[in-house]
Amino acid sequence: MQKTKTLLITSILILTSLFSGCAPEKKELYIYNWSDYINESLVKRFEDENNCKIILDYFDSNETMYAKLKAGAAGYDIVFPSGYMVNVMEKEGLLLKLDHTKIPNLKNLDEKYTPFSLDENQEVSVPYMISNTGIGYLKSKAGDNFEPSWNIFANSKHRGRMTMLNDMREAIGAALKYLGYSINTTNIMELESAKKVLIGWKHNLAKFEADQYKNGLVSQEFYFSQGYSGDIYQVMSENKDIGYAIPKEGTTLASDNMVILKTAKNTELAYKFINFMLDGKVAAENIEYIYYLAPNKEAYQYLSDEIKGNPAILMPDEILKKCEAMSDLGEKNELYSKIWDEVKAAK
Repeated sequence: MQKTKTLLITSILILTSLFSGCAPEKKELYIYNWSDYINESLVKRFEDENNCKIILDYFDSNETMYAKLKAGAAGYDIVFPSGYMVNVMEKEGLLLKLDHTKIPNLKNLDEKYTPFSLDENQEVSVPYMISNTGIGYLKSKAGDNFEPSWNIFANSKHRGRMTMLNDMREAIGAALKYLGYSINTTNIMELESAKKVLIGWKHNLAKFEADQYKNGLVSQEFYFSQGYSGDIYQVMSENKDIGYAIPKEGTTLASDNMVILKTAKNTELAYKFINFMLDGKVAAENIEYIYYLAPNKEAYQYLSDEIKGNPAILMPDEILKKCEAMSDLGEKNELYSKIWDEVKAAK
């Protein structure tokens, strides 16, 4: 009898092992995104709903991402480039032309913001988040009469306590906006004028800096910093004295986008993921988590009053009209490189 029981248990274990071995493996979706740029609970939800595994990898600049793809990294399905880089990648033939029938939630996109993606008809990309560049500042140092302007960096009173982004297009763009010019100008005279303004501002800066400025605001090492809206809002809880403002002259406004690579191995799952992120409630959760704006009309009703009332996230039309998206200037980028080198070398 004992031998019979042993044989029965052994048979059950063998069958269980065989059946588990035959279970289909979970599909894998490889995503290449900016760091800290998605609510990971949403990633888990998508995995559970679609019986799949998402593998996230991160980049710190469009150029880093592009260089890696051009060097042969073909394992990714979805990538999150900014608008101008979408144009570059499309010209290089890296992107899949999108089948809109597989993304029904495209209807939720807010048309007011889609032009900033530089792919207004979503031929190869779908807007993910809209960000803007502005001024993070300490309220106690700005005072009650603070009027946000790029020319705050001309104030020698705060010399050594201010930073600007170590990014030629953003820094030069701020000077261009202050002068009333386009951030995409290729006019030599306008760029020379912007260079003079930026060199004047440089004399009052602690440094050009793109990574630690937000921590400098928290520690009060810096009083005013040119920075990205989401970065600064993420550290406000650490120091209630931190404020954020969009300069009255206008600013750069960027759309980071979801694209599917032509080399993607799981295009159907990639379409499902993009459609999932465009769901109104999902988009609202993502906005609340990372403090950037998903341009999703259906999402706005689910946002907290704090987010709804924040003009740096849901921007007033009068400010939005003064904002521009950076364009890829091709060979004309050399004009900005030359100006930037001269600014950096200036004493």
